[in-house]
Amino acid sequence: MKKGVTPKRIATVSGAYLIAWIFVYPYINMFFTSVKTRDEIYAIPTTHFPKVWKWSNYVEVWREAPIWGYVKTSLIVSISATLLVLAVSIPAAYFVSRYRFKFRGAFLLLVLATQMFSPTALIIGIFKEVDFFNLLNTYLALIVLNAGFNLAFGIWLLAGFFSSIPVEIEEAAMIDGCSRVQALRKVTLPIALPGLVTAVIFTFVSAWNEFTIALTIMSSVDKKPLPVGLTSFLGAYDTAWEYLFATTMIAIVPVVILFIMIEKYLVGGLTAGSVK
Repeated sequence: MKKGVTPKRIATVSGAYLIAWIFVYPYINMFFTSVKTRDEIYAIPTTHFPKVWKWSNYVEVWREAPIWGYVKTSLIVSISATLLVLAVSIPAAYFVSRYRFKFRGAFLLLVLATQMFSPTALIIGIFKEVDFFNLLNTYLALIVLNAGFNLAFGIWLLAGFFSSIPVEIEEAAMIDGCSRVQALRKVTLPIALPGLVTAVIFTFVSAWNEFTIALTIMSSVDKKPLPVGLTSFLGAYDTAWEYLFATTMIAIVPVVILFIMIEKYLVGGLTAGSVK
């Protein structure tokens, strides 16, 4: 047995590959289905690999449904909600981490408690509130609601990052002439970049995948986000699986690109604070 190769290491690596395969296999199967013909999908017995690779499914799906409209709505809502979360959570988390005010512990507990509420459980109240402000079927409603449900996570995460940064660094910057805001912008935020990236990716993915609220308050076909638009391929008597899975693969692309771009920062953000 080679040096460094032990039964424990083999078992660990094998287990890691097995877990990875369990998570990746559904996507592989979804991809193969997206390039099958309709007859092959319903053929018995079912085959995993397509006999005829019908790449035209990825072209035809744009004619079968307004995919571009779905993608545009998802991008507008996800990006805007992410920016709104950052704009609110950064000053809130900074204040919580730097100032010891009365009821600070209660505030943090309240922030954490909001994560316990599911949009599905609150959907009736959400619908009535959106209707009261005359915001049904608007981008603004989706942006604010998605930001609201992700704001608590952003504050909680960034407060931990800001607390781990020594306040003496900011004090040194202020001695050199920086204001409090300049010290935050030029010193603290660059150090907390992994935390910012982590908040961005989690908020973006959450808003990108949100379904229940969008299904409830959006009625125009051209304003529906991608997760809701996918239901257009589900019929009462038939389901266009090849188009459904092709659209799902298209929906994965922006998230994968975002992960590739910020992966090194994301890993740092998830592991920061684990070691003193």
